[in-house]
Amino acid sequence: MNEVESPRKIYVEVDAVFTKDGGLIPKKIFWDDDTTYEIQKITEVKRAASLIAGATGLRYTVYIDGYKSYIFYGDNHRWFIEGKAAM
Repeated sequence: MNEVESPRKIYVEVDAVFTKDGGLIPKKIFWDDDTTYEIQKITEVKRAASLIAGATGLRYTVYIDGYKSYIFYGDNHRWFIEGKAAM
């Protein structure tokens, strides 16, 4: 189940693997409604702040179903995504 700390930080369950050199590679994201999103490609990994969610960690630039998105591995060792702002 996703735990929401703020409307803009959504914790998610992630299937990830550690490489033999210590890298952390996310493979799939699991959403509350039992939807699974497979990460097709990772184009960048860097330490960054989420200005939307107000947290820091490793930011992965990923492609899911052809769309660019970000997933964060926070300093608290939990995965989160940025929620959309209310209109």
